[in-house]
Amino acid sequence: MDIIFLRGLRIETVIGLYDWERKTKQAVILDLEMATDIRPAAASDDIAHTVDYKAVSRRLISFVETSGCLLVETLAERIAGIVIEEFGVPWLRLTLNKRGAIQGCDVGLVIERGHKPGHA
Repeated sequence: MDIIFLRGLRIETVIGLYDWERKTKQAVILDLEMATDIRPAAASDDIAHTVDYKAVSRRLISFVETSGCLLVETLAERIAGIVIEEFGVPWLRLTLNKRGAIQGCDVGLVIERGHKPGHA
């Protein structure tokens, strides 16, 4: 199994439960690891045989900017669904950081979805 990753993808969006959060865009920062087999792309030197990380990032930016989710849990599940369903990724690990949620620390979650190749 190989991993293609995006780290530090910062996207401005409306997210949160409180009134002030519904009026102000906040940054969420995504770190995404996507399982794939890079050998076909390496052999062909053709992006069609791999996960196009630029296409993934564009799709996620477009989605997250307009998502309007209340919970980071909801946003994370929807992001995972997009990556698995639209880009054919069998397994992913997503870290979603909502940096401004609590003063003085980072807040967020890490999820893994799908079937990790090579594991039962």
